Amino acid sequence: MSLLDPSFLLAISETIGLIYDCALDPQKWPNACRKLADLCESTAGGICVHDTRHAQNDQLFVFGYKPDFLERLGIHYAASPMVASDALASLGDVSALSIGEENLSETRFYREVLQPFDIRDIIWFPALRTRSRMASMHASRSEKLSYYDQREIDVFKLIAPHVCRSLVISDALDIRALKSEMLERTLDKLLAGVFLTARDGQVVYMNAAAQRQIKDAKAVRLINNRLCPADSVAHAALSKTIAQAASGKYEINITSHSLAIPDKDGHGYVATFLPMEQSERREVFAPYAATCAIFMQDPQASPLMPGEAFARLHGLTGAELRVVLALSQGLGGKESAEILGISEPTVRSHLQRIFSKTGTTRQSRLLQLLHNSTPAVKGAK
Repeated sequence: MSLLDPSFLLAISETIGLIYDCALDPQKWPNACRKLADLCESTAGGICVHDTRHAQNDQLFVFGYKPDFLERLGIHYAASPMVASDALASLGDVSALSIGEENLSETRFYREVLQPFDIRDIIWFPALRTRSRMASMHASRSEKLSYYDQREIDVFKLIAPHVCRSLVISDALDIRALKSEMLERTLDKLLAGVFLTARDGQVVYMNAAAQRQIKDAKAVRLINNRLCPADSVAHAALSKTIAQAASGKYEINITSHSLAIPDKDGHGYVATFLPMEQSERREVFAPYAATCAIFMQDPQASPLMPGEAFARLHGLTGAELRVVLALSQGLGGKESAEILGISEPTVRSHLQRIFSKTGTTRQSRLLQLLHNSTPAVKGAK
């Protein structure tokens, strides 16, 4: 079915609406994962959360996979192609195992992890990144189906930014606290600015981050107690969205849940809207009689995951970073070649280029440099 088909666009819009419902009700994620998998004709899917401190891999809201596969994926996750890909990717960047991997069927990961469980291909994108954890949404196809192509990549690209924003909100909000007198304290912990607006469009609450954004005044100001973006186009779009939320006629489409709020310097925020028409949302923010919650985030404020800063600092390619990460797991050149699906001479060639770029001459010095470049973890998130 074409991406421009009206019925397909409606299905995407409904899925996006469900994704934002998940921000306040995580138990809706299983249904959202299934709907996304259906949109790209997949047989399984879910959300993977990887603890970067303890190398622990947890699968949430998954369906269609055998328990033995999830266990094996967890064991081999650190050496999987997904790790190196995500290290250089930005949140929302879509990848598929079969795209850019000419010899997928020859890799050890395919032979030992995918093939025994009748899995041909996996498509995914990194959706959440903190100092100690990262999460990605994924779907997969069985051997009976073809590899993913550009159509499925495009579907995931449409959905990815909405999943990223929803996960940021739900990860930061403690839903139990939201339903108690701890609401303001919980909201003040968010890095994102939170604005609650009433039926008349006036702001009835701002968390600490929102107050800082208003004080900065480069992208958005508060005039007559109403949000006023400096950009005229954003100003008109924001006013329309707040009015729609107040009237209960909020239009759900591919782009309506988010809005760019630029400043004159080429920076700014991304605003995400949560209308209060859903009963659970009304209950959460009932103390403020709000009709719309607006989360304003700095799109540049995304923590680096281990390996990412190192690769960018030294200009490593994705293939070179994969070699570094394999070696960091204590593997030798031969074992690294088997896992990555390349020859041992290719590993050695990559390693020589890595030495040159990092100014090292020995593997032990390289791994020490990698360890020292990995940001320390502060606190548990």
